[in-house]
Amino acid sequence: MKKKRVSVSVLFSAFSVMLFLMSSCAKANDPDPGLSISDVSQARSTTASSMKFHLVLNKASASDISVDYQLVEGTAKTPADFESSSGTVKIPAGQTEGIIEVKLTGDPTDIRQPNLQFTVQLSNPKNCTLTSSSAKGIIITENGTSLATENNGYTTPLTYPGYTLVWSDEFSGNSVDLNAWNMETGNGSGGWGNNELEYYTGSAKNVFVSNGNLIIEARKETIGAFSYTSTRMTTQGKKEFKYGRIDIRAKLPVGKGIWPALWMLGSNINTVGWPACGEIDIMELIGINPSTVYGTLHWSNGGTHASKGANIKLDSGDYSDAFHVYSLIWTKDSLQILVDDKKYFELSASEISAGNYPFDAKEFFIFNIAVGGNWPGPPDNATSFPERMFVDYVRVFQ
Repeated sequence: MKKKRVSVSVLFSAFSVMLFLMSSCAKANDPDPGLSISDVSQARSTTASSMKFHLVLNKASASDISVDYQLVEGTAKTPADFESSSGTVKIPAGQTEGIIEVKLTGDPTDIRQPNLQFTVQLSNPKNCTLTSSSAKGIIITENGTSLATENNGYTTPLTYPGYTLVWSDEFSGNSVDLNAWNMETGNGSGGWGNNELEYYTGSAKNVFVSNGNLIIEARKETIGAFSYTSTRMTTQGKKEFKYGRIDIRAKLPVGKGIWPALWMLGSNINTVGWPACGEIDIMELIGINPSTVYGTLHWSNGGTHASKGANIKLDSGDYSDAFHVYSLIWTKDSLQILVDDKKYFELSASEISAGNYPFDAKEFFIFNIAVGGNWPGPPDNATSFPERMFVDYVRVFQ
């Protein structure tokens, strides 16, 4: 019997088929590299800048990689905030990273506003798969140094008959005057004795001067074990006064759990303690009652805390709508608390037993926004952060 010969060409064809099948199996077991993109956050500059998004492959490829991109507006708009752009990014074989560069518009006024964002959208991947198809560009503007507010509301004069202006802070500069003010930090003992929830800082995030106002800002942000930050500033050891007329023009924050205060403490607190030093609350507001402010005096009655106060309610609106002037008229024998020149509370020395009257000595100022505490309770989901108190001026006449 004759044996059939197999031609070389047939053998070669069979070998080629086998290589193809092996290659296909290898490719099936070795999928295309995955391409990812991540969010980027960057503080806005006063001049033009750029934000870089990194496209990262989970492994190198033997082939060139490409992907299309498109910038999509969000709260950040073109051309006010960033330059519109689209195109294709190529990553050469053997490399694992590409870059999309977005041009950001500068803001020379450095306005403080909610952070702005846009989206980088990826599509049409070549020789790769998208493990993430979009990323957020977050332009950080919440720390801007400029913030304006309507100057509507009540105001008081720079002179009064029989008085001389002995000190004022008109907050007309670009920063807090540290020759007059101290910044207290932390949460004090037991939330400053009130179980407050904030951490006080002297950071420009929480206190700054802009457009003729001091601005104290309470934020929902974490420092250590605390979920809120704010500022508590004092004139202790720097500006302390006894008697006279005090005017503080301010616009207040409101909302559940918010507790702004403009007040004074006796300069001898470090030696006699509280409440023996005497406390004068020129203004306190509990945010859940936004149309009512309180004036209160605190003292020690033979070692026991004693207090007396009153409140005044607006006929319409609330204390965040406009500026009001919170005043103290303080003489040797009496203290009166006013809002917009309307007296609503008075206490005389004769109402406090002999030996307990503390309001014949110097006191210093405290301005703060507390978050939470025994009196206001905690914020809830309806409380809108950041919460801000604007102070136009503080003036002391004697």
